[in-house]
Amino acid sequence: MVERIIAACDGAAKGNPGPAAWAYVVADGAGVPQRWQAGPLGHSTNNIGELTALEQLLTATDPAASLEVRLDSTYTRDAVTKWLAAWKRNGWKTAAGKPVANQELIQRIDALLTGRDVTFVYVPAHQVDGDPLNAIADKAASDAARTQEGSAGTAADLPVPDPVAASSGRSTRTSSTTRTSSTTRSGSAATSGSATKRSSAGGARTLAARFPGTCPCSRPYAKGDPITKVGSSWGHPECAGAKV
Repeated sequence: MVERIIAACDGAAKGNPGPAAWAYVVADGAGVPQRWQAGPLGHSTNNIGELTALEQLLTATDPAASLEVRLDSTYTRDAVTKWLAAWKRNGWKTAAGKPVANQELIQRIDALLTGRDVTFVYVPAHQVDGDPLNAIADKAASDAARTQEGSAGTAADLPVPDPVAASSGRSTRTSSTTRTSSTTRSGSAATSGSATKRSSAGGARTLAARFPGTCPCSRPYAKGDPITKVGSSWGHPECAGAKV
């Protein structure tokens, strides 16, 4: 039996349209990140970035495995779980009779989904207690959009998400839609994440690490350890003012 896969995908566009990119991160059945990849799209839109991220993820995963896809794009989720059947019946026209946007990309995704057990879980983006896999994919896509360079790696060199300021008005509610061949059903899923806090030394912002990493001083930190900005990276609070 093929192990269940949990993954997240995201797209970014700096200007929408503007410099764009896609990214995904693949985890094991327990949600522990294993590998990630990101790629540039030149001048494009956020929706194309989101759809391309899903296409790349589906291409890079075993179709025999049950797959949970976490994403913050309701457009991508709804396109492949709610609207697709009607678009096909209407000859790839919307209810208003207009051509479906991004048709060829959506058709490729539809072919990749056929016969697979895939659950789409919507997770709100940029949340203090948001989904850690989505945060990694978001960071990878944003970096690739900015640099227009592709990148990939393993659990040893995951992109480190930027911290998110707390806001009492933000919701972390999630929802899921399962696509198994041609059937769909709805359910719910929970998110996990970390909370920001203030350091007593100098007022620098620290947060609890969402996953293990390595400080610029070359010493590792564990999931849950306090970390803060150290140069252009993240690491031990005591290294923030040191030359590492």
